Amino acid sequence: MAGRRMSRSSTVVAIDGPAGSGKSSVARAVARELGFRFLDTGAAYRAIAWLVLERGGSTDDEPTVIAALEGLDVDVTVDAAGQRVTIAGHDVTEPIRTERISAAVSGVARVQAVRVAVNERFRAIIRDAEPGIVAEGRDITTVVAPDADVWVLLTADEAVRIRRRFGDVGGDHQQVGASLTARDAADSTVSDFMTAADGVTVVDSTDLTFEETVEAIVRLVTEESHD
Repeated sequence: MAGRRMSRSSTVVAIDGPAGSGKSSVARAVARELGFRFLDTGAAYRAIAWLVLERGGSTDDEPTVIAALEGLDVDVTVDAAGQRVTIAGHDVTEPIRTERISAAVSGVARVQAVRVAVNERFRAIIRDAEPGIVAEGRDITTVVAPDADVWVLLTADEAVRIRRRFGDVGGDHQQVGASLTARDAADSTVSDFMTAADGVTVVDSTDLTFEETVEAIVRLVTEESHD
């Protein structure tokens, strides 16, 4: 279903959903299929979490997280080659994908000052994206891009999400499951990502393959473009 599109020539696809739902990999594949740019908004939160931990701090301490914003030079670049994340010129695209960061990022994401700061950057990236962009992450359908052309809530049963996350990161299955459940609980304190807002289409991938999930979202976009 279409969003409240503002005056622009590009197409914006916004995808939200719980941890382990496959938002990043699905959104990246959708962008590739459509020839659009791709934005993983969670990368900025992960970059800040990485910085806090590198400095020996804890993301559970809000003053420490806010202090990390002072003079912060985080850059998220989106181009045909993909997305790169740097802090003060240092590429952290790969380091921020570890389970250590996954376990710590909720502490950053629930700090309102952080959310306000990074959302402004996201909106600028989305505004300048041609011919279109697939943006995924928390609050993307309701706060960051409420005027998107297509809104999607990508979800799956918790057991399926845990299995998929374990397949991505490995390690101890029980620990991965506990981490995912804890992240859902922490994230839900700042965002209702399990309930579709008005105009948001739910894509439940529990019984879908990766390819079928991508196809379902691509179909939504192409149908919207022909309305």
